[in-house]
Amino acid sequence: MSTAKRLPAFDKFIQELRAAWVVLPDTEARMRKARDLLEVLVQDESMRRTCKSWPDTDGGRRNLLFYEDPDYGFAINGVVHGANRKGSIHDHAHSWTAYGLLEGTETLERYRRVDDGSKEGYAKLEIETITQGTPGKVDLVPPFDIHAEQGGPAKSYGLILRSERVAGKVPQGNYDFETGAYRRVEGPTNVAYEITG
Repeated sequence: MSTAKRLPAFDKFIQELRAAWVVLPDTEARMRKARDLLEVLVQDESMRRTCKSWPDTDGGRRNLLFYEDPDYGFAINGVVHGANRKGSIHDHAHSWTAYGLLEGTETLERYRRVDDGSKEGYAKLEIETITQGTPGKVDLVPPFDIHAEQGGPAKSYGLILRSERVAGKVPQGNYDFETGAYRRVEGPTNVAYEITG
């Protein structure tokens, strides 16, 4: 993706992430710093304006792929969710994920697995926490944490930073709270999209 037309606030975010990857010693430290940087970005007025032009991503489990770093592998995605969207319960395998909202509200549900994992294709879950996501708020999801994002009453626009892109590379957990069914699935399809401005 070219840098010539990139929105300045977004380009600054990428450069700050690259700097963090250079100086910080491990993925957790990098992603904790990245969460703070993402909190600044999701409050930026130019980002909040440009997100309104992004295409919807609900149909066919898609993420917009804004950037994947050629040196450090972190990936920046975007999602546009319709009102009252019902999100699936999932994990992101070994990847750290920071999720921030630019516009709209969503509810983040976190789950804990309470069975011993011995039964193939089965995982008993309990709800651990439910928090309200609002514009400017960022949530950091550690590897293998089980969670779901549920849509609010209006369309929402989110930015996702992953320590690495796992979709299309590594199967991720998918869970059914009611039946206990568990399977490993490919993540959402990544659709290249440039943030310009």
